[in-house]
Amino acid sequence: MGQAATGQVRWTIADVDLLTTDEWKRYEIIDGELFVTRAPHWKHQITLDNICAELQVWSQATGQGRAVSTPGIIFTETNSVIPDVVWVSRDRLSILLDEAGHLTGAPELVVEVLSPGVTNERRDKEAKLKLYSIQGVQEYWIVNWQLQQVEVYRRDNTQLAQVATLLTENTLTSPLLPEFCCLIERFFA
Repeated sequence: MGQAATGQVRWTIADVDLLTTDEWKRYEIIDGELFVTRAPHWKHQITLDNICAELQVWSQATGQGRAVSTPGIIFTETNSVIPDVVWVSRDRLSILLDEAGHLTGAPELVVEVLSPGVTNERRDKEAKLKLYSIQGVQEYWIVNWQLQQVEVYRRDNTQLAQVATLLTENTLTSPLLPEFCCLIERFFA
């Protein structure tokens, strides 16, 4: 493990490769900090599947890109994450995939479904928001299945800024996804 000048441990993807494989744990590194999470709640996974399905139906109808659940994104040696859903345009996909089949750059859209707990919220609402801003993600949805709401962040110059909080009766559209239109309650069905 790398050691910062402050004495704080900085994890890398090489360090994670040395950890014992455990199919029930997810390892992510954000700015050298290791985040370990367990398999998510059933409703988390249903929400994730519903969002991915809505995006994939639109993608297949338009031919503009691809939605995928839980892909690995290796931005750098100290920034490697597994978002819940990404959407990437056809044009960018071939540029972003490495030989191992991992994304190595920012997809246009990233979706995180919140898991309960302060650490999980901090990871998605602070650490990942900052990382996705720095890396160039165009749009970021933070989905709370417990409150049944979606926070929408869009790129404003150099960073992602919150533009809306949508509830079940609201409809989500995006300039990134022409003619995509989805009632929020469909994410939680």
